Amino acid sequence: MASSAAQVIARPESSAHRLTVLVALGDAERAEQLADALAASDDLLPTLAGSSTGQPADVAVTDDAALESRAVGSTMPVVLLSRRSGLERLPGNVVAVLPSLADGLLIAAAARLAASGYRIDRAGPSEVAHGDFHDGLAEEDVTDDNPARPALSPREAEVLALLAEGAPNKVIARRLNISVHTAKFHVAAILIKLGAANRTDAIAIAMRQGLVLV
Repeated sequence: MASSAAQVIARPESSAHRLTVLVALGDAERAEQLADALAASDDLLPTLAGSSTGQPADVAVTDDAALESRAVGSTMPVVLLSRRSGLERLPGNVVAVLPSLADGLLIAAAARLAASGYRIDRAGPSEVAHGDFHDGLAEEDVTDDNPARPALSPREAEVLALLAEGAPNKVIARRLNISVHTAKFHVAAILIKLGAANRTDAIAIAMRQGLVLV
């Protein structure tokens, strides 16, 4: 859930903006592999800690070792790869905790949400920044936390139904008359809310919970 002490996180300037993701992990090989995986997304621009790009990062992905060594500043929103289960007793700029072996797709999903002003815990994402979502996300797309069952907004339910049909982001965008960027954002939110490792896992979880019928 959102903390009263949570910092307001800057949003991307526009839908065309590529999120710069700082990858700072204790395992250099794992960091390189993750950077390569994130680079496959056309809206993410990963950089490795220690490399000089001259561009400040929008969000950081780090682990316990790098967090303890303060490899990431205290103002940048952080997605933490850890064995911890929640956000308790962590620095205020840690806005998401994922399993240490989470795959690139799930990390990318969390990074997009974190950079857009969300804290992510087991109950799902909750907004901590103010104002409208970027790229046309409407107020109706914000839902209350529901620990018992993931609370999907009407738009997320539509996206989930298309995911169940096997539709890629471009098809989802076309069918719902939204941008590909917004489609990706909704897919990211669905993955996080369902606790899914990937799109296939999300569909399986949704079927078990009766959120989609196939």
